Amino acid sequence: MRKREFKLTEAADKALQGAYHNSDDPLARIRFQAVRLYGQGYRVAEIEQICGCSRPSILEWSRDYRQGGIAGLLDQRQGGNAAKLKAPQLEELQTMLHRYTPGQLFGAANCAEDGAFWTVPDVQRLVQERFGVYYRSLTSYRNLLAKCGLSVHRPGHHYKSRNEEQVMAFEEALEKN
Repeated sequence: MRKREFKLTEAADKALQGAYHNSDDPLARIRFQAVRLYGQGYRVAEIEQICGCSRPSILEWSRDYRQGGIAGLLDQRQGGNAAKLKAPQLEELQTMLHRYTPGQLFGAANCAEDGAFWTVPDVQRLVQERFGVYYRSLTSYRNLLAKCGLSVHRPGHHYKSRNEEQVMAFEEALEKN
C-alpha cells in the first residue's frame, strides 16, 4: 500500500479552514473540507462519508490544491450568456418576424413552403443575412422563434396514394350532414 505524500502544514490547514468559513459557495466548501481532511491524514473512505463525494473527486481536488492552492479549488467556470444575438438584435428580429412574412422579405419563390409563414430555414436565412450569425443547431432557431413569440408548426403531410376525388366526395358528404 502506498504511503500518502500529501500532508498539510499548520498554516495551510488554517488557510483552508478560513476559506471554508468565509465561502458562500456550498460546493467550494465541500472541496475545502475534503482537501483539509485528506491533508490531515483521514482515510479516503471516511472523507467520502463525511463530505458525500467520491474518491476520484477527492484525489482530483487534492491535486488541484497542490497545483493552485486555494484558488485551484474555486469554481473556474466563466458563466454568462453565450447568446450570439444581443438584446437589441433579438428585439429587431422579433419585430421583423411579426411585421413581415418570408415572402415579403425574400420573395415567395425564394422561401420554404409558400412564404406565408415563418419556417426554421427562413428564420435561419434571415438571421444569417441580417445579423451575420450562424447557429449550428436547428434547435437554436426554434428557440429564437419561441423567444420572439412564435410557435413552430410542422406542415401537414399529404399521402402520395391520396385520391383527391374521394377526399372531395367525403368532404361534400360531411357538409350535407
